Amino acid sequence: MRAPAALAALVFAGAAASPGSTIAQDVRGVLTREFRFGPGDLSDLERGRIVRRELDAGVPGEVGVVGAVRVAATAETFVESARRIEEFKRGPDVVQIGRFSNPPRLADLDPLAIDKEDVDLRRCRVGACDIRLSAQAIARVQREIDWTARDADRRSAELFKRILFEHVHSYLQGGPGRITRYDDEKRVVMPLEDFDGLLKVSPYVGALVPALPAHLRDPASNPLPGAEDVLYWSKEKFGLTPFITVTHAVITPTTTGAFVIASRDVYSSRYFDASLSYTMASPAVDAPNAFYLVYANRSRAAALKGAFASIRRSIVERRARNALEENLRNTRARLENRR
Repeated sequence: MRAPAALAALVFAGAAASPGSTIAQDVRGVLTREFRFGPGDLSDLERGRIVRRELDAGVPGEVGVVGAVRVAATAETFVESARRIEEFKRGPDVVQIGRFSNPPRLADLDPLAIDKEDVDLRRCRVGACDIRLSAQAIARVQREIDWTARDADRRSAELFKRILFEHVHSYLQGGPGRITRYDDEKRVVMPLEDFDGLLKVSPYVGALVPALPAHLRDPASNPLPGAEDVLYWSKEKFGLTPFITVTHAVITPTTTGAFVIASRDVYSSRYFDASLSYTMASPAVDAPNAFYLVYANRSRAAALKGAFASIRRSIVERRARNALEENLRNTRARLENRR
């Protein structure tokens, strides 16, 4: 992933935006064009301040934020840290986390502990289920689990893991088993359509790596040469009950020396219909041991629609802004303390 020294120097010099700018031209273009950072935002960013703002929602129920900070470390150090996803994601809200093998194996989910608070399928029916599942998966639960058996809860947890594994395998390699709709509530959720909607209002995803959106949409049909795919599961705290999620992260270098890390929600047992995050790590033009970290996230959630949606949305947006600034500050401190 490293260019020869002479080529790296040319890339480093050619990326400058304008005399006096410390932000690479291509990254500065994304910040101003896609994220609408103004001159004051860019000036604050170059002086080391955290800059953040909300992203316009494409539809009701969507929340988006973007933030950036200058870090006194190398972009490569950040990327190496992100590769160790179990350590990188560690925090008070992450109960468990694990990485899938390549190719994924059912055994990768063995460490995931599931109890009734996480998944309760005893009264799971189409239109009324404790977690996000398709009608086919719900029918499978009703057909395969004998709830009068002593080990019914254990068997239902094992079946949930098999359904989740089949979904992950299909997502990565094609074939049957992919969950394309959630039928757990009266309002049907189409996660693939919601994710396409997020991509449509997030043109920045393909700004530096044009083939990245297609790869995120369908990795089985659109491989991305030179990219590193990381697939992991996690159990996290959010709201009243925890949720189980599977995330696909893509790490790829750009032609100008920056790195892009994009991730999407492959499955979420609760709360989120779709989510998309985007990270840029771009070397500063004026210093070999500094880079600009840019992070953007968009999510869609059914809970942000309907009655009292504006109140719930304001609460979620405030939490998202605060969490964004805290994460940027903590990431900077962690990387700078490693020097």
